[in-house]
This record gives sequence, C-alpha cells and structure tokens, in this order.
Amino acid sequence: MFPVRLQKRACTDESKINEFLVQARTGFLGLTDGDLPYVVPLNFVWWKDTIYFHGASEGRKMDILEQNARCCFTISEEYGSITSPIPAHTDTAYMSVMLFGSVELISDLNEATAAMQHMLDKYVPGYYDTPLARSHLDKYRSSLGSRTAVMRLKPDTITAKENERQEDQMYAPGRRISQDKDRE
Repeated sequence: MFPVRLQKRACTDESKINEFLVQARTGFLGLTDGDLPYVVPLNFVWWKDTIYFHGASEGRKMDILEQNARCCFTISEEYGSITSPIPAHTDTAYMSVMLFGSVELISDLNEATAAMQHMLDKYVPGYYDTPLARSHLDKYRSSLGSRTAVMRLKPDTITAKENERQEDQMYAPGRRISQDKDRE
C-alpha cells in the first residue's frame, strides 16, 4: 500500500482514528468500473473495526461490486482555514482516513439488522421507541422495488492524515493580514 507522502501529516494514533470514524458522517466508496473510477457518497457506521453501509440491492454500485469488490473508502472532514501572512502557507485544518479492502454483501440477517441499528443510533439517536426488527429489513422494498443490501468493508489497510487546528491562526470573517504581521 502507498504510505502517506507527507509524513508530518500522518496520523497513527489508533484511538484518534477510531474516534474520527465513529463520529464522521459521510464516506466515499471508491470503486473501479472497468477502467473508470466510480465514487459514491454514503452514510456509514464504524463498528467492530469494520465499515458498514447499505444501499439498493440493484444498480450500478452492485453491478461493479459483482465484477470487482476491491475498494477504497474515504472519509474526510474540514475544520477551517489556517491563515498565514505568507500566502503559500495558508492551509486547511482537516482529518482524513482511507480504508482499503474488499466489500462483502452481508447475508446473515442478524448481522445486517445489527449494522442497520447501529446506523440508526448514529444518525437518529433516540428517535425510535423500539429496536429495528429483522422483519423490517427482510421485507422492505424501495419505491423502485429493490431490497436493501447491507455491506461491510473489513479493511486490509488504513491510512490517516491530519492537519490540526491552530486556534490562534484560524480564519474567521473580518480577520485581516494586518493582525498577523508579527507572525512573518
């Protein structure tokens, strides 16, 4: 696998990476459709050191996965702009994680239901009075008639990068270079 090129930005703190994966809200599933890239934004949950997501059991994503289950799943969050009196040093505070491996369709209804319950707990915590019923996942059909497919990515490799916020240098509307001249 490719190492992080800018090593000073590499994040190897597993607890920080796990915390980021638990709280981040959108991931991007990168697939290869023949010789074309195909990237899909998804809701996901990080549970048991695995990325879980769902989607229609039919469509381009499923067709591609049948041909090539290898993927990259990328999560990135931006935390603001870092100012500098030197334009080339203006930067962005962020964290990103890339997970590489193969996507698997979950056939075990208990695991699929548990993964979907974890997603509900993440995106709408406390909204439902009762846990997700296995029968709901088993019987649900979309408006186009497709079933819900629950998938997992148990990563072979994880890389992470970050550029931490520098509170005294974060841009806010109204901040001007004249306030930062002493940092040159």
